[in-house]
Amino acid sequence: MEKRLVMHIERCVGCHTCEFVCAVAHSESKDPVKIMMNGEQPGYRVFVESYGNKAIPVHCSHCQKAACMLACPTHAIHRNEEGGPVLFDDSRCIGCRMCVHACPFGVLTVDASGKGILKCDLCIERLAEGQEPACAEGCPTKAVTFEEEVDSTRTKRRRSAAMVIAAQEESIVN
Repeated sequence: MEKRLVMHIERCVGCHTCEFVCAVAHSESKDPVKIMMNGEQPGYRVFVESYGNKAIPVHCSHCQKAACMLACPTHAIHRNEEGGPVLFDDSRCIGCRMCVHACPFGVLTVDASGKGILKCDLCIERLAEGQEPACAEGCPTKAVTFEEEVDSTRTKRRRSAAMVIAAQEESIVN
């Protein structure tokens, strides 16, 4: 996978916009007003969790050796291609929920019907149209971004280096 969702927790303000735009992107109508008028329950696939006074967006990591995929007896959880996103095919699902139990991050949930699951698919339809996943495009603070893995790790190294420098400068002052 060339790009991946990256969470910048220091930018998240807990507005839950990522959840909302995810639900809209995965609805039949793709329109918030029609969703409400039609009583649609599309569900979202990214979660904003609170920990202390911080908000943290959490989503499927599309793990290389995905536990959910390994646990699924019918291959309803699968990849279309090597290194691609981990996807869900409801026509293969028998409702055993083994994938939900196997996910170490708790990001697979049972859908409103109780027969299938909801999981991040990186907005595969949007990617095919050259767009970013809805959560990344819709985040007002860019706490959720869609980046090349190399750029993401470089950013993390720079942030870590800055924190070390700040800590050293603080210890010199004190």
